Amino acid sequence: MIGYLDCSTGVSGDKLLGALVHAGFDPVTLRNALASMGLDRVTVAVAERTSNGVTGIGITVTEPGAPRRHWRELRGLLTTADVPEAVRERALAALGALAAAEAEVHGVPVDDVHFHEVGAADTVTDVLGVALGMHDLGITELVASPVAVGGGTVQTEHGELPVPAPATALLLRDMPTVPGQAGGELTTPTGAALLATFVTGFGFLPPMTLRRVGTGLGTRDLGTPNICRLLIGETETPAPGHENVVVMETNIDHLTPEELAVAAGRLRDAGSLDVWQTPVVMKKGRAGTLLSVLSSAEEAPRLAERIITETGTLGVRMIAAQRRLVDRDVAEIATSLGTARFKTACLPGTGRVLRVESDDAARIAAERGMPVAEATATLEEDASRATGVQPMRQRPSSQTTNPSD
Repeated sequence: MIGYLDCSTGVSGDKLLGALVHAGFDPVTLRNALASMGLDRVTVAVAERTSNGVTGIGITVTEPGAPRRHWRELRGLLTTADVPEAVRERALAALGALAAAEAEVHGVPVDDVHFHEVGAADTVTDVLGVALGMHDLGITELVASPVAVGGGTVQTEHGELPVPAPATALLLRDMPTVPGQAGGELTTPTGAALLATFVTGFGFLPPMTLRRVGTGLGTRDLGTPNICRLLIGETETPAPGHENVVVMETNIDHLTPEELAVAAGRLRDAGSLDVWQTPVVMKKGRAGTLLSVLSSAEEAPRLAERIITETGTLGVRMIAAQRRLVDRDVAEIATSLGTARFKTACLPGTGRVLRVESDDAARIAAERGMPVAEATATLEEDASRATGVQPMRQRPSSQTTNPSD
């Protein structure tokens, strides 16, 4: 199963756990796991709540007289948990990442980290619960939207800190982040550690057959729904000969043609499947260029950032699509003009055809001092004789009767 996590109002451990419970994860499984660790005094309360008109699940974790536990103590507790080994490893990874970030922020050895952010029962419960929920719901791939972090400051046990909090900022390295529409802390250190551990990619909603929807609620009133929404489904497998792609577009009117050509070339070299430009008329009647980039679904988030970097545009439209591919390959074939590369493809209703690579045709034409069209025709005729594959471009025969005759 694949999941998509909407992080537009941030992520915290309780919101993500609430989303998993709302999507079908049984909290009894979590309570039993906590009891097996000796944490039977920890209470996990699950309640349906509403945030600005949106209903979901809120999670409240309490432990009377909760001690401050060091990371090494938590590690020991998790080794005794009666959970699948894969769950234990993911929970240890998330808590370990959180402990390492807090240790770096406060300048202490990671095993000596013992403050509230790591030692509290709710953190341990949220992390273990998310690991169990992901496992029980069969989520093997998790894609997330850009992460809203908030703004301003937040009051913590260590005083007033900027948002994102120092440990959160460390954990969010290499992730796409946005301020979000609300102030204050939207993404917590625990939420960031869970993202760092479980998210396999960032971007738009991946193609899926939707099976479950879960909504986890936070406790703070943001003026908008304070939710973390999880969509779970089965991956859409393209039919044979088809491939999931993304068409990315942006309108450009602030670059010279020379600058735009350089940007397009760099995007092509950066791994795009194709790059093209279309003249358009923009707002206020201004002439501009529609820059389009074709990408694989996996590379789309990275290339969208690259488009912004190369062009300075303020936004990129991302459109999920499929493309139909024909069976094709590239082969080097010796001809009377030299060796050149040829694309061969199997076209429906036509059979196998070939076409010389344009770069090789241009190179050979320059070397021989002949027109490109003449070099192309000779190369493809020679390759056709050598392979028995007809050229893709059928040229009129010199023996064809002139219609005017």
